Amino acid sequence: MLAILLALAAAALVAPLWVRALGRNAFYVLALVPLGGLIWVIANWGSTQRVRLEWAPSIEMNIDLRFDSLAAIMSALVLGIGALILCYCARYFEDDEPRLGVFAAEMVGFAGAMFGLVTSDNMLLLFVFWELTTVLSFLLVGHNAEQANSRRAAIQALLVTAAGGLAMLVGLIILGEANNSYLLSDLLARAQPPNGLAVNVAVVLILIGALSKSAVVPLHFWLPGAMAAPTPVSAYLHAAAMVKAGVYLVARLAPVFAENPVWHPLVLTLGVVSMLLAGLRSLEVVDLKLVLAFGTVSQLGFLIVLVGLGTPDAALAGVAMIVAHALFKACLFMVVGVIDHGAGTRDLRKLSGLGRRAPVLCGIAMLASLSMAGIPPLVGFVGKESALGAILEADTLAAPARVALAAGVVLGSMLTVGYSIRFVWGAFADKPQVARPTAHGAHRVRRVADYATENAGPAAGSGVTEGHVREDGGWHAPGALFLAAPAILAVASLVAGLGAPWTDRLLSPYAGTFSEELLSYLSLWHGFTVPLALTVLVIAGGIALFRLRDRLRDPTRPRLGNADRAYDAALRGMDQLSLRMTGAVQRGSLPLSQATILGTLIILPSVLLALGTRTGVELRLWDSPLQAVLGGIMVAMALGATVLRNRLASVLVVGVTGYGCGVIFALHGAPDLALTQFLVETLTLVIFVLVLRAFPAEIEAGRATPFKARRAVLAALVGATVTVLGAFAVAARTAEPIWQRIPDAAYQFGGGKNAVNVLLVDIRAWDTLGEISVLVVAATGVASLVFRSRRFGSAPRAADSPNYDPDLVSWLPAGRLVDRADRSMVMQITTRLVFPTIMVLSVYFFFSGHNAPGGGFAGGLTAGLALTLRYLAGGRYELGEALPVDAGHLLGAGLTLSAGTAVTSLFFGAPPLSSAIFEVTLPVLGHLKLVTALFFDLGVYLIVVGLVLDVLRSLGARLDSELASNETTSVSGGSAR
Repeated sequence: MLAILLALAAAALVAPLWVRALGRNAFYVLALVPLGGLIWVIANWGSTQRVRLEWAPSIEMNIDLRFDSLAAIMSALVLGIGALILCYCARYFEDDEPRLGVFAAEMVGFAGAMFGLVTSDNMLLLFVFWELTTVLSFLLVGHNAEQANSRRAAIQALLVTAAGGLAMLVGLIILGEANNSYLLSDLLARAQPPNGLAVNVAVVLILIGALSKSAVVPLHFWLPGAMAAPTPVSAYLHAAAMVKAGVYLVARLAPVFAENPVWHPLVLTLGVVSMLLAGLRSLEVVDLKLVLAFGTVSQLGFLIVLVGLGTPDAALAGVAMIVAHALFKACLFMVVGVIDHGAGTRDLRKLSGLGRRAPVLCGIAMLASLSMAGIPPLVGFVGKESALGAILEADTLAAPARVALAAGVVLGSMLTVGYSIRFVWGAFADKPQVARPTAHGAHRVRRVADYATENAGPAAGSGVTEGHVREDGGWHAPGALFLAAPAILAVASLVAGLGAPWTDRLLSPYAGTFSEELLSYLSLWHGFTVPLALTVLVIAGGIALFRLRDRLRDPTRPRLGNADRAYDAALRGMDQLSLRMTGAVQRGSLPLSQATILGTLIILPSVLLALGTRTGVELRLWDSPLQAVLGGIMVAMALGATVLRNRLASVLVVGVTGYGCGVIFALHGAPDLALTQFLVETLTLVIFVLVLRAFPAEIEAGRATPFKARRAVLAALVGATVTVLGAFAVAARTAEPIWQRIPDAAYQFGGGKNAVNVLLVDIRAWDTLGEISVLVVAATGVASLVFRSRRFGSAPRAADSPNYDPDLVSWLPAGRLVDRADRSMVMQITTRLVFPTIMVLSVYFFFSGHNAPGGGFAGGLTAGLALTLRYLAGGRYELGEALPVDAGHLLGAGLTLSAGTAVTSLFFGAPPLSSAIFEVTLPVLGHLKLVTALFFDLGVYLIVVGLVLDVLRSLGARLDSELASNETTSVSGGSAR
């Protein structure tokens, strides 16, 4: 299983390269990957496979995969139909399709995410894959990003399914804690399911996530809107794969929670309502794709009812219908894509005579539609017969409930027959009032920017943007390769129906996971039974509904509501609420906002501390008189910063407080922290100085803030509160302090004597990875603010300057470009001599940091100070001479290296970011010990250097350029005057 996931991920990464090299034919190559996974699934059918990789065992976040009967069924659909869809894409798209390589990567990535979802045993891992499918669906639905309707549909699908996913996450956490395990297999193995109010809430939240993903009323409206996506996306995500995720989750949990008091009222009621409402809409809309879309919503409701009923007979019927639905609905969506290509329209009012002109395509559509309608001998009939029997025999429901449920399903099935007939009639029948397309028209098809149907809006018919318009108005017969994928699915529907006993043997093991005994079986003929009579009634009713289709589209009748308008109203309401809340709490006054935050910091902890604490406090003012002296200096400097009017002086005295903190670290035996504090403080001072160059030296009299007693009191209270909280926190400790174990743990697990560095790159490396990610984002934000549109690129070199004269002699390559009034020969000579030494010290800090003060962060800061020195001595062109690379490249390389180190350990069966230690003895060098955390630390080093370079390029070189430009403009203006 893990190999299949990795293969799909790798195929997604290389897909753009393959498409660039082979064009649309690359889809055939990519299809081999899910096909290989399907072969593995078939080879292991009937067995139970497990994979476990420890990731974060303390929080139950491990990679736990489990392959069982239900996972096998879903995996076969995901991989098998995925391979066919990829082959279909090879003829659906043209080679000049925009972003085709990215589309291919997203489709393959989606297959991997769905396979991971249905094989996840860990509920938290399942949620990760769940959200991956949401994100990839958003990207695929919005493939035609230049079209407003596509963007709207993508955002709508993302908001609805992501919101449901967040609700589901809360439910999964509650359920995992109640079960004392996050493994689905442990939950299913329990003799008695967990119960109680918390579990009931968790079940409701999980069902919200499942029903939103499977587009069940009232969260159904995103699915018809998603028809703006290219047809292969609709055929895969919205028929065979993504929308089945919610059905899968309900089927997975049904053996445990079917008897939960909130389960049946939600699942059965909403399922039947979806079946009826969406079935009616399918008889109204005129776009063939929307007919299938609303039909999908209707049948997803039917599937939810079956897999949620909670009996083994219903479970068998449910998985049979899942398979049947995936086969016929994916086939029919692909048929619509063929029609769209050949005729240039999907409007059933404009299609006529295609049944005679495309008999093979018509035959494929007929087989799939018969299966959708539940007509023998197709697999749809087998599943629906079994479903009706299971509902009638469901002893978990009271007799009136069974009758009501059966009546709802029968009526919904009539609607299914009605829109199945309407689909075939609309696509292929002769309509005398419609002009027939010319046979053998030239194959000239162009994409449309806005192919909208009648009844625009997803809930009321949907404005569908994905489509083609034939420039010649004719019909182009599809090729054999274009028809191959839908033909295979149509034939599979027939074979699965004719081979019903074989299908039963493949699917029945899942029904065996229920505690009750399986009584029914899949068969084409059960005799003259009540379900057979109901099937005859369904077919007759469906034909009648088809004949009444025009009355259902009567525009004078009120519609069944418009969920899309409700969605828009909800968004407007949230916008207005956010504006009112912002207006209430954000008055535009920075002092007021700060006072509110600091006041909360003072009042809330102080009140809780006064009411709840039972511990005393014992304080020592200092360990040595030197600490008192340092503290007095730091307090004096802090007070001085509040009264000084010179900006540079204020920055310098604030810097003294930072240096004093570093000295205190050193006095307490923390040289590594002291070193880092000194380096950070120095670099911060440099950054302040770079910014202050653009400001006047003194604060203007009109901008000076007079002394305000209430601010001074607030500041004093904040300081006192933080001090008291810290004292009580120290006094509240009852266990042995963890710092006493850190030195031994650092050497035992991380192989280093510098506990601080081992903590950063090994023990708590996840925190460090998050922090350096924030650094990268911060650097990008600074660059965006300064450069406005994009990074300025790598620093310019001296030769790029128009004033460069190679014959002039200078201590620094770009030093000759500095204005004589600003040039310092002493500074340049010193820099020339000291820069190599500082860089060697930087490298030393990097390599020695695992056992002595230093590390990647300290080494990177030291290198950053060296670059700063070069900049201050030689100007902006000196940066290009010192490090002629783009800062963004350094940041990206560092983050990639650190994240790659996290992932690499997984390939060796170890938790992510686990260190491996290699010891070797070499001539001359002697005994060496290499820890793989060094590569993570190297990523940190590169990120820090990139951050400093970005700041120097942003706040230094870029600002220099703008200041010089302004001075030139001023001089020119003065000359003109």
